[in-house]
Amino acid sequence: MGHKERIEVPGSEVFGPYSPGVKSHGIVWLAGQIAPDAGDDVESQTAGALAKVDALLEAAGLSRDDICFAQVLLDDIGDFQAMNEVYADWIGETEIPPARAAFAVAALPAGAKVEVVVQAIDADCE
Repeated sequence: MGHKERIEVPGSEVFGPYSPGVKSHGIVWLAGQIAPDAGDDVESQTAGALAKVDALLEAAGLSRDDICFAQVLLDDIGDFQAMNEVYADWIGETEIPPARAAFAVAALPAGAKVEVVVQAIDADCE
C-alpha cells in the first residue's frame, strides 16, 4: 500500500472536509482553488486562485512546470476569454503547458466566479 501525504499551506482556508492537496506515488492532486475574496471580477479571482495553486505546489516541492493537467470551472462561460488571458500569463513561462479543460458550471462554492484544479507529477519520484 502506498504512502499518502497531505499538502497544505498553513493558515489557508478550506471550504469543506477535504485536503488542499494529496501526494501519492509522485502524483499530486490539488483540490479546486477559489478566491472570491480576491475581487468581484473573474480576472482578480483567477489570479487569486492561481496564486493559491502556486503556494500549494511550492508546499509539495513542485512548480508550474510539473503540472500535467488543469481544469478550470467558470460560473459564466462568457468569462472564458478574461480568465484565459490571466491563465495564459500565469502559465506562459512553462516549457510544456499542461493539458487543460475549461467549462461552465451552474454555481461554485462561496459565490466564486472561477475554480482551478490541477494535477502534477513529481519527476523525482519516477
